[in-house]
Amino acid sequence: MDDVLDGATCPENPAEYRDQRGRFQPGNPGRPPGSKHPALKLLDQIGEDNAEAIMQTLCEKAKGGDVRAAEVLLTRLWPARKGRPVTFDLGKLETAKDAADAAAAVLREVAVGKLSPEEGAAIAGLLAAHRDATQMAEMEARLERLEAIRGAGR
Repeated sequence: MDDVLDGATCPENPAEYRDQRGRFQPGNPGRPPGSKHPALKLLDQIGEDNAEAIMQTLCEKAKGGDVRAAEVLLTRLWPARKGRPVTFDLGKLETAKDAADAAAAVLREVAVGKLSPEEGAAIAGLLAAHRDATQMAEMEARLERLEAIRGAGR
């Protein structure tokens, strides 16, 4: 086990990193950025050296009917999708009120079971971002009109 920890960086005298009042000095005297713990380096090397043999064994077991081996292979090779495309009518999305109406439509779809609550929440987040952008554009247009009226009155 000692050979595994040979590369670890431990200060010879931890007190040298403290000031006279016993507080740590600024900076990070520990492991350099990007370095790995020696045990992690060892695990990476074991994985690298044996990956092909492990995959071959898993394939053979899966072909022989081992359901757990097949599951491990399938989840690593074809991870589950996080979402699915959904289609339904949101109506027009031109004003902030349209976004509110679309959010109500999404809520109805969740209520009747056509969308999961997670899908509804994701779509509602997109609608909220659209609403915010629309409101900002509407406010900008109103401000430009007001500034034009004020400028014409000077």
